[in-house]
Amino acid sequence: MLRDRIDNEGFRENVGIILANDAGKLLLAGRIGNKGWQFPQGGMLDGESAEQAMYRELHEEVGLSASDVEVLGSTRDWLKYRLPEKFVRRGSAPLCIGQKQRWFILRFIGEEARVRLDSSEEPEFDRWRWVEFWRPVNEVIYFKRRVYVRALHELGHHLYPDGLPPQPRWWPKRWTAVFAKDLARDEQEQA
Repeated sequence: MLRDRIDNEGFRENVGIILANDAGKLLLAGRIGNKGWQFPQGGMLDGESAEQAMYRELHEEVGLSASDVEVLGSTRDWLKYRLPEKFVRRGSAPLCIGQKQRWFILRFIGEEARVRLDSSEEPEFDRWRWVEFWRPVNEVIYFKRRVYVRALHELGHHLYPDGLPPQPRWWPKRWTAVFAKDLARDEQEQA
């Protein structure tokens, strides 16, 4: 039986999907039963590569197949986030304390009518929309924001080769310093 992969540190291996249209807007999906919004994402199963998991999740969550998208790039390494203590399921084994994600950026080349949120037995989303580049950072649950910023910074040049869009007015000034440190640390680790 295939199952989620959780590493020896307690991080669940996962893929994240940034799907862009020709106008450079990103697909943001709304979680069923609550007001939360996020990019499509999901756990990698035993025996799957990151790319295989990405295509499976793309189909399960938004009904798209490989013929509907063009892969533009993926993150060099895992991007991690820890779950706040109140979200850690202490009774599960192995214990999952957070996720480590490989992010992909895709260009949507299909017809919008192909986006379907009911392609799996247990849909995760009940609505979707196209949003400006930085908007997902403000709409995702707070503990995923750093990973979203890092993924957008690393992969955004595939959509905007001349430079990323300016940060919006709502962007907190403290985020700029925090994320600059994260990005500098990542670049140092890559060197």
